[in-house]
Parts: sequence; C-alpha cells; structure tokens
Amino acid sequence: MARARVCVDIAADMGESFGPWPMGRDPEITPHLTSAHIACGFHASDPGTMRRTVELLRRHRVAIGAHPGYPDLVGFGRRRMDMTGREVEDMVLYQVAAAKGVVEAHGLRLQHVKPHGALYNVAEADDAVAAGVVAGVKLIDPALIIVATPHSRLRAQADAAGMRVAREFFLDRGYNADGTLVSRRLANAMLTDPEAMCRRAVAAVRDHRLPAEDGTVLEIEVDTICLHGDHGPSQQAVRMLRGMLEATGVVVLPLGQWLGAA
Repeated sequence: MARARVCVDIAADMGESFGPWPMGRDPEITPHLTSAHIACGFHASDPGTMRRTVELLRRHRVAIGAHPGYPDLVGFGRRRMDMTGREVEDMVLYQVAAAKGVVEAHGLRLQHVKPHGALYNVAEADDAVAAGVVAGVKLIDPALIIVATPHSRLRAQADAAGMRVAREFFLDRGYNADGTLVSRRLANAMLTDPEAMCRRAVAAVRDHRLPAEDGTVLEIEVDTICLHGDHGPSQQAVRMLRGMLEATGVVVLPLGQWLGAA
C-alpha cells in the first residue's frame, strides 16, 4: 500500500517594518517561502509597508495571511494586554479586514490568519481570548485557515467553530517539555545552528518527533513551519530547508492548496 503524501508549508512573519525603521530581511527570504504572515499595523507595519509586502509576495507567488497582534508598537506586540473576548474579537476583525482589503486590491485572496506575539501566547491557554480571535476571523471569512500551536485553546476553539486549522512548528525556537516555546527572556529561546534546525524540522514533519530543552521527546503534528526573518541563523536555514524536506519525500506547498482537501 502506498504511503500517504506528506505535505508541509514554509512560512515567515513579514511586513514588520515601520516607516523608515526596517525589520527583517523580507526580500531575501521570500523566494524560499510558500506562505507569509503579514503584520496589520497594530504591533508593527504601516499602510505603505503592508502594500509593498503584498506586492513582494505576489511577485514570488507566496500565499498571504494576516498577522494581527495587540496594539503595542513600542513593545512589538510582545506584552500581554488585559482585554475581554469581545475586545479581542473587534481588534482581530479590524486588522484582518485591513489585510484582506490590501490583498484583494492586488487581485489575490487572503489564505490564513495567525495571531502575533503575546496575543498568540495568551490564546494558547485562555479560552475567552482564543474564542475572540476565532470569532473575529470567522466574521470576516469562515474559509480562512487559522494557524495555531497543536495543543492550544486556539486550536480547540477553531475546531469547535468548524474552521480549518494549521498546526504550527517553529523552526528556530526552543521548546519546553509541555510543548510551549522557551521564553524569549532566556538565552536558549532562539536556536543558532541552521543545519540542526532543518534536521529537527524534518524529524518533526516526517516522524512527528521533537526534542524539548530538557531532553524529552514530544509527539507533534506539523502543517506549517514558521521562521523569523530578523534572526540571522533562520535566514541561512530557510535556504536549505525546502531541499532537505523534499529529499525525504515531503511535498512543500502553501496551506490553501492541500489543507483540508479530500
């Protein structure tokens, strides 16, 4: 019996510059991606940056998702905010609507939504925040894919709402034994060996195995691999990642081309 086809998406957070202040290496990493999460103006970006990012992604035929975050430009969206579920819903609705409008103005279709930074972390464990994110996305377009960590409340809320969910793995972040990411306050939060990062990603996709910082081996299901374009080793790793995946028989495609397909 033939083995089922294994597919995965390679994505990055993009469009996070603000005015004259650059962030990341978007033009350099874009050719190696199949999808991208673009900032919507609350934690980073501005109207011109968003438009230029969409134009860059269109040239390279990279699928586009919205990357909404807390309204915290100074903290880059990495600080938690005390918001009700309805406030989260309104905030996500506003940002995704902006991204969707710019994307559609360029003749494209928004593929997915992935919360940014602290909003993503809070939605991992808080049902009210997770439900607010899902409600905001579903109100815009119930066909959008929601990107979430595999065992999060965000994934559970999206499943309950009947929406497609992409299970995310971070190429360049350390993992704790409970499946959460190592805090950015710690020195080992970001990985630094590009080839080792790629080998770990291949094992996660093919064998569903992920070593945690304490040596525990976690079981994991991966639909999309995320990297951070402002991290030098990740910029190196993405250049070899696709080849290493395809060498093991993995098919690398944007989420919308296969996730949830019969």
